[in-house]
Amino acid sequence: MIRATFALMAVLAATPAAHAQNVDIRLTDPALTILRDYTLRQDEAARDVLVIAGDATIAGHVEGDTVVIGGKAQVASTARIDGSLVVVAGTGVIADGARVAGDVVTIGNLDAPASFSPGGKQVVVGTFGLDERVRGVIPWLTRGLLLGRPIVPDLAWVWTIAAAFFLVNLLFNVVLDAPVRACARTMHATPMSAFLVGLLVLLLAGPLCLLLAVSVVGIAVIPFLACALVLAAIIGRVGFARWIGMSVLRESDPDSRAQGLRSFVLGSALMCVAYIVPILGFAVWALAGVFGLGAAAIAFYSAYRRENPKRPKKTPEPAPPSVPEPPAVAPLPADLPLQANVTPPHLQANVTPPDLQAGVTPPERVESPAVVQSGSILSFSHATFVERLAAFVLDCVLIAILAQVVRFDRLFGEWSPDGNVLLVALVYHIAFWTWKQTTVGGIIMQLRVTRTDGTPMRFAEALVRGLGGIFSLVFAGVGFLWILRDPERQAWHDRIAGTFVVNVPRNWPI
Repeated sequence: MIRATFALMAVLAATPAAHAQNVDIRLTDPALTILRDYTLRQDEAARDVLVIAGDATIAGHVEGDTVVIGGKAQVASTARIDGSLVVVAGTGVIADGARVAGDVVTIGNLDAPASFSPGGKQVVVGTFGLDERVRGVIPWLTRGLLLGRPIVPDLAWVWTIAAAFFLVNLLFNVVLDAPVRACARTMHATPMSAFLVGLLVLLLAGPLCLLLAVSVVGIAVIPFLACALVLAAIIGRVGFARWIGMSVLRESDPDSRAQGLRSFVLGSALMCVAYIVPILGFAVWALAGVFGLGAAAIAFYSAYRRENPKRPKKTPEPAPPSVPEPPAVAPLPADLPLQANVTPPHLQANVTPPDLQAGVTPPERVESPAVVQSGSILSFSHATFVERLAAFVLDCVLIAILAQVVRFDRLFGEWSPDGNVLLVALVYHIAFWTWKQTTVGGIIMQLRVTRTDGTPMRFAEALVRGLGGIFSLVFAGVGFLWILRDPERQAWHDRIAGTFVVNVPRNWPI
């Protein structure tokens, strides 16, 4: 049995990716059959026999072990097995007169006469009929999964599962009509945004759960987050079917429940037909998940913004222009005779006070540098934790690739892989902060890093911020989670370096 197991591992390692065709690999020593039946006749011999997802009929001589996984092992009366007989998730049928020199191990059912006695131990582990169910799944694996389609038309139990999923989706479409309609409208209005947001949600779900687990306090939030993702995925898939239906047959009244039900049924029927087509079936299934999850996230965010609109940003009002006081005029002496047509100097025409002459600005009209000018980078809102986390994950993917390309261990001798990644990450962030005031992930998420006075970061500030980022990371990421409670949405390294991370419009220069 050990030799057969090693033979299986060696063949599976050398076998290419699974193909749609049945695979029949006959080795001179041993015999291996995958996804089809195997027969060893009475006048034939084999060293070891291994059958996966198929039935085996043994009537000849097996010098080693016989292993059948997910199938039926039929041992005839003329069979002689010098090793062990192992049946996993299947049924073993041994005829009277068959000889097995080793052990007989069956995880499933064993049908053997009372006179049968193996040379070793006989072990039977019942599966309560699960072996038959496993054998029923094999046709779906060979003609469904390997062909890239969820539905195999000639399998009745597949249609039963498809009908159950349809009824569940129909219930969601009727009960949660408003969220499903919002998802369908989102995909109809902004399909590309829904697709990209769906990919982003799938990419961030794992790291976000990891951060919550690391913070210990956030472990209680993980089940709620998982439930929210599952609910969003279901509603999004129902909305995807409705979007397909309304794209084929236009709805005259978008708020009509009857027309929404019609669009859902039509879209579900078209998706079911696509699930039968090889390759296209799994492509539509995957696209429905990504589009649906992204549309659900966008619809939820839009609803949240409607209930909690952003407060308008206060801009300081400019100080009113000051009017200079006229210079004081000394009183005329009492004995000075009055002259005709004489105007005091400060009332004479074409005389401009010195402080209002061209090129001279009164001191009280000089604006303070702390005043935020319209269009200044400080006038934009500060980035949220989710936006910064998304940019960070995108940067991590790029850093992981760079760390495999740029190997500092080749330059400096022995260097641990973790140290290489840390150094690449530090150089990457400092270089991009100094050059572009952001990183590649920040460019995609429309984020910029600026000093608190609005001036661009220099190398010194970028270096301090990068080292401060390590400080924020070593304390279980608490320095990054500080953004959630900070009024200015600053992390520890932002506080250390004196920086803000702000959202910029799409046309902001890079």
